[in-house]
Amino acid sequence: MDGKTYVVKVIGGEAVEEKQNGKTLLRIKITAQVDGVRRDYTITYSRRGANNAAVSFAVVRADTPGREEDSERFAAVVEALTGKRPRVYRTKDGRIMIECYEGHLEGFALCAELADAIEKWLEETGR
Repeated sequence: MDGKTYVVKVIGGEAVEEKQNGKTLLRIKITAQVDGVRRDYTITYSRRGANNAAVSFAVVRADTPGREEDSERFAAVVEALTGKRPRVYRTKDGRIMIECYEGHLEGFALCAELADAIEKWLEETGR
């Protein structure tokens, strides 16, 4: 990524459906070690827009220590599991947003631990 190589070791993961404000969300939780730093990552998908697209936004707050490095590690985990780099950008208030799409979700579905829950969520939310 951006000329830097990361060593990503995925330790575990799960995908669960959750109801929130009348919507069915898909929460993917991954424990991974990136360049020796172990952390839990959460990616929450929802359906958005007129075309009912599966989209996920993860936020790294502006006051989070080491947020630059943490957002790069998060993006490295997503890319290692899906083969696609997520969109990473800054907001005006200094937060870092990590955005994943349905193509990423299809990559996550290749992981045996996540596949059944992802397939069920896609069917239930009207793919």
